[in-house]
Amino acid sequence: MKKKNNKYLRLIDQIEQIRSKNNSNWMDILRLAFEHAPEKSAQIMSQINSKDKKISNLLSKLNVKKKRKKNK
Repeated sequence: MKKKNNKYLRLIDQIEQIRSKNNSNWMDILRLAFEHAPEKSAQIMSQINSKDKKISNLLSKLNVKKKRKKNK
C-alpha cells in the first residue's frame, strides 16, 4: 500500500510543478489583458469568478454525497 501512495504523491508533485508554470503563464495573460483593455478584462474576470463559484458549489455537493456514502 505504501508503494501505491508514493506513486500518487509523485504524480501529485508533477501536477503541482506543471500547474505552477501554467499559473504563471495565466497571470501573464491576465496582466496583458488589463494593460490593453482593463474594463473588458474586469468584466470577463467577473464572469469567470461567477462560474468558478458555481463549480465550487457543485464540487462541495459531491464531497458531501461522498461523505454520506462512507458513513453508511
